[in-house]
Amino acid sequence: MSSEGVASVERALTILDVFTDRDKSLTLTEISKRAGFYKSTTLRLAESLEKFGYLRRLDDGAYRLGPKPLFLGSLYQKHFSTGDFVPQVMRRMSEELREGISFFVRDDDRRVCLHRVDSPRAIRDAIHEGDAFPLNTGASGHVLLAFSGLTGGKYDQIRDRYYAISIGERDPETAAVSCPVFAVQQRLVGALSVSGPKYRLEEKALEAIVPTLQKYAAELTHLFGGAWPDLSKVGVRAHA
Repeated sequence: MSSEGVASVERALTILDVFTDRDKSLTLTEISKRAGFYKSTTLRLAESLEKFGYLRRLDDGAYRLGPKPLFLGSLYQKHFSTGDFVPQVMRRMSEELREGISFFVRDDDRRVCLHRVDSPRAIRDAIHEGDAFPLNTGASGHVLLAFSGLTGGKYDQIRDRYYAISIGERDPETAAVSCPVFAVQQRLVGALSVSGPKYRLEEKALEAIVPTLQKYAAELTHLFGGAWPDLSKVGVRAHA
């Protein structure tokens, strides 16, 4: 495909990206403004997208998403598996940090370890895939509760800072730091955690891990189809 053809595809995808869950429909002017295109360019691309079912033109001239994105989304969900990409990201993370990496999901009032990569070190914490722990203890539990809507105190702070720290809470000899992972429309998928012996992961060590942890959480969020928030204005970090 020529560079001009690639640019046309990118512009068409940009038009689809301007629609949000709050938009039942958008006028041509609104689409042009959001996409940053001339109306003539937007009209030409919209007509092509309508032809292939990605957009639908209404009687009043406005546009809404057509049936094709829903069809593609259903195909994606049918063949989607976290095992296709989450463990690979976690392995790279463990190689960089040399600590245990876990991916927890919520199951009623418990948090379940869905994926686990052990630390390469001889002394490490013992967590296995399928292990379940109370939701109200541990860094990942606090993250899952905070981003499921629980309010007050530390949970408000966790939502502001996008991570939680836990030292000796679930196990007096271990410590952990965890942050959320999102999917489309900021739906909470799970909590990505780094854990290990408390003597090695003191508070300062956990704080130092946060940027790397959030980097990988952002990567997973992107792979799940979500958008990682801009944390550039984050101030004092939270503790759990």
